[in-house]
Amino acid sequence: MAIETEIKFRVADTAHLESQLTSLGFRLITGSSFESNVLYDTQERSLRAKREIVRIRHYTGHWLLTHKRVPDSGIGEDRHKHRIETETEISDGNALAAVFASIGLLPAFRYEKWRTEWADSDGHCVIDQTPIGSFAELEGTPEWIDRITAQLGIAASEQLTASYGRLFDEWRARTGSTAQDLTFAAIPRT
Repeated sequence: MAIETEIKFRVADTAHLESQLTSLGFRLITGSSFESNVLYDTQERSLRAKREIVRIRHYTGHWLLTHKRVPDSGIGEDRHKHRIETETEISDGNALAAVFASIGLLPAFRYEKWRTEWADSDGHCVIDQTPIGSFAELEGTPEWIDRITAQLGIAASEQLTASYGRLFDEWRARTGSTAQDLTFAAIPRT
């Protein structure tokens, strides 16, 4: 089990951010690739109530199963998002989804994005183009995140710890959208 520490921020100009990353010594790991995610939960949403997620992700031809939860003790929430993350590659996400259905885990939320991955020797930056805008995530140690946000000129007030599900809920409240999932089909570009 690893503790994942990250922040997000909105990206107005993807090309500018990529130029900044290059100048800071980041290297491109994966070019823009489509990613599909499905969160599973019980009908009663018991995982959400415990602040846990179970996700099947399909990305660059690979399937990943992920479980995330808030740490039991120790590191608490601060200006960074901290989660215990267990992740493993699986061979067939559709087969696992069928198993989930048989034990009462149902698709609770779908979200899609086009993701580009960058890294330096200490952490990762991903740039996600979602149906509700572009965001970047910095994942690494808190000290690394703070150093990189300072070098990128990202103010503390611009740093987000919300999940894509929470950002989607906030977007729906602002726009009045009735979309149920954060997918390109549900939220057409205007």
